[in-house]
Amino acid sequence: MNKRIVQTISLILAVCILSGCRLPFHADNRTEGEKKYPEFLTIDVFDVQANYQGLQRGWFAKIVKDKFNMQLNIIATNKESNGDAAYETMRASGRLGDIILTSVADGRLSELVREGIVLDFQDYIDTHENLAKYSEQIKITSSYANAEGAWAIPSEISMEQPWEPAEYSEPTNAPTLRWDLYKEVGFPHMSTLEDLLLVLKNMQDAAGKSDSGNDVYAFSLFRDWDGGVMQNAGALTALYGNDIQGFVMLNPSTGKIESIADRDSAYFRALHFLFEANQMGLVDPESPVQNYETVALKMRDGAVLYSFWPWMGISLYNSKEHMSGGKGFASVVINDASYLCWGSDSDGKQNFAVMIGAETKDKGRMVDFVDWLYSDEGIECLGSPTGDFRGPEGLTWENVNGVPTLTEFGIDVFVNMDTDIQVPSEYGEGTWREGASSINFKPVDQKVTDRKGIPFRYSQWQDYQDRTATIVSNEWQKHYSTDKTPLDYYMQRKMLTVIPGTEWAAGEYPEYLQTVEEQCRQIIVDYSWRLVYAADEEDFLRLKEEMIDTLDRLEFNELVEVNIQSQKERYELFQKVISDSSEGAR
Repeated sequence: MNKRIVQTISLILAVCILSGCRLPFHADNRTEGEKKYPEFLTIDVFDVQANYQGLQRGWFAKIVKDKFNMQLNIIATNKESNGDAAYETMRASGRLGDIILTSVADGRLSELVREGIVLDFQDYIDTHENLAKYSEQIKITSSYANAEGAWAIPSEISMEQPWEPAEYSEPTNAPTLRWDLYKEVGFPHMSTLEDLLLVLKNMQDAAGKSDSGNDVYAFSLFRDWDGGVMQNAGALTALYGNDIQGFVMLNPSTGKIESIADRDSAYFRALHFLFEANQMGLVDPESPVQNYETVALKMRDGAVLYSFWPWMGISLYNSKEHMSGGKGFASVVINDASYLCWGSDSDGKQNFAVMIGAETKDKGRMVDFVDWLYSDEGIECLGSPTGDFRGPEGLTWENVNGVPTLTEFGIDVFVNMDTDIQVPSEYGEGTWREGASSINFKPVDQKVTDRKGIPFRYSQWQDYQDRTATIVSNEWQKHYSTDKTPLDYYMQRKMLTVIPGTEWAAGEYPEYLQTVEEQCRQIIVDYSWRLVYAADEEDFLRLKEEMIDTLDRLEFNELVEVNIQSQKERYELFQKVISDSSEGAR
């Protein structure tokens, strides 16, 4: 009898070991992800807006591992010298990634669907809460595939009116300077963009060295966001209400459309502005070999005086330490400008959407992951150090009787801006900044709240606002004689150009122009950098004419005509959306 009992117990143990079961006297230490998905995976995330390439690290990696038993390998075309060429090479192989983040515009989604590269996840929607919630947005974005199915989910989905800025306190585009140095040189008045140069020259002369003792420059440029144009120059055109699409600029308020290669275009004006800045010694000489991350480090160090977007300078430099000493970035008024900002879009943004690779090994797990990205937990965890989203509950914040309150760790990260602080071991390893999501994706816009009505954006919380009321913000309001936020102040002064929030994406170029388009992109970006670093005015004008002549010898004008027609249709859509929304409001 004893022998039979021993044999029976041995058999049970063997079966349990082979089947992976847990006996009552063994603790089950598996994570949620390991229980649901036994096989560990490394998945490729193809991401056109990522600023980091390689395996996701730190606290966000731990969340993904714990929930899905997988790790993310980020493929960032921003890190390639020619991101479009990298995309084409990977597309030609028949596989971009398990998760794909890119635009559906210019026929890209249609191309990917036609070639069988992205998954139709229509059959999964009804069983996934968050995908079902945004089923209408999925339907609209997927329509760009010109094929039945659910293919893509847009970013930055909003619940506000389309003519209302999606931003909270600052527009997306506004000239943003080191306020303390602007004050030191006497708050000089600026009537036009070019007046900014002398102001920055005086600020640079007054700046001395950076926090670590390095040289300080007004402008530090970077290349890795360049696409069809030099991105930093494009940001300057946005100060006058221009939105660059393809090779043309549209003013959403007036409907004016112009080619970037018109001799008197706003784009050439921006390049000439940067050329003059370089002639005056205002441009960081390392700019041609820099990427965004390099510039971000310099901005944190106080080595850069101008931020192309308010969010960049404010989020990188305005730490409690700097601000308590009266130092910090703030946006300023240029009298003849009209700062471009995005309107709220309930349909989301089609220029950056998420898709699932058709050849992924575990389709169900990828759908689960994308569904989680749009959950409250996914949204709060996707914020980058400059994304202004709140981070994981319990780590950076806690809900105290319905009131969002920063933890001590959250105060260190968001108020003191110590992004190199070590994350507690239970949340992972490494620093906060190293562990922040490298996906650089915002599922919803800045004003959206969670199911409990708490804003995802911590800068909207009273606790944060009380902790960050500073000399700079008080001086800003005093200088401009207002009690409003910069966004509301510029709106009151009619200094904003709002791109109405609506579903739109550019169509595909005719096939015979697609090769020409890539050639023109390379020519424009190459010549743009050469123009900024021209030896003198004569050399600038020579290079400008050379660039225009080179484009003319190709079929650039045909590309421009396609773009112009597309932007005319877009402007008509803007007018219709505003009209329809106004009728609905009445």
